Amino acid sequence: MLIAIPSENNMVCPHFGHCAEFTIYDTISKSIKPVPSPGHVPGALPVFLKQLGVELVIAGGMGGSAQDLFASQGVKVIVGASGKIDEVIAVYEKGQLVSTGSVCSEHSHAGDCHS
Repeated sequence: MLIAIPSENNMVCPHFGHCAEFTIYDTISKSIKPVPSPGHVPGALPVFLKQLGVELVIAGGMGGSAQDLFASQGVKVIVGASGKIDEVIAVYEKGQLVSTGSVCSEHSHAGDCHS
């Protein structure tokens, strides 16, 4: 299974739509590869990641519309993650990563990925 994690500097970006890249993790081969984000265009990222074969997105914050669009693409979402990418993956693989279910409604923190 392929997992996409919005990332920058090996950390989970706090806001899904405003990151520079996605870390794509393959649970079968245990490989990681960075994929540049095509940019924040409302509604485009769920389709972009689905076309890459992503079945799960692990994110910090994500708006309700994006979560709904992922659901319509058959892509599962876990929100509320933070920290180093490899640590988040390890917690996920232990079955201990739980979605907070929170919905991001403010965009005042949109630049936090780049701090």
